[in-house]
Amino acid sequence: MSRIGKKPVQLPDKVQITLDGDIINVKGPKGSLHRKLHPAVNIAIDNQVLNVSTDTSDKKKVALQGLYRSLIYNMVHGVTEGYEKKLVLSGIGYRAETKGKSLVLSVGYSNPVDFALPDGVTAAVDKNVEVTLACIDKELLGQAAANIRAIRPPEPYKGKGIMYADERIIRKAGKTAGKD
Repeated sequence: MSRIGKKPVQLPDKVQITLDGDIINVKGPKGSLHRKLHPAVNIAIDNQVLNVSTDTSDKKKVALQGLYRSLIYNMVHGVTEGYEKKLVLSGIGYRAETKGKSLVLSVGYSNPVDFALPDGVTAAVDKNVEVTLACIDKELLGQAAANIRAIRPPEPYKGKGIMYADERIIRKAGKTAGKD
């Protein structure tokens, strides 16, 4: 049985949740999000507490219960506090800057890379090498950060590239490591 799916989601006073058929809408101070629910998942709201349940004990449907409980919790957290992800540019001459709704990255290519930020994602650049992305949708934020990181992933020899701030790169020795 799903332990995560059984946990109730506490709703802050500022959050409003509405169900329109199989679509759940979450509205809060930072914005609103919506998601289509799976038919096997049932939602009950009582006294600012949301419970997710399924009507069967099928393993796949119980797994969906835990999944949708986590997705709804992420939506509630996003519209109240939001999410942030930090990326660090490591390398000589690597830098970033924002221009309107895009992020311009100079990461060792002959021309700067112009990355258009998705709607809802904002970027702030600190000291030209640290990029902070913010969004209310955790899924959209993670995908945008992964796309930026994919422009120049960190390499294992010198550690140059774009990496997450909490990421640890396993370094390799060079060619001279095997010689005695």
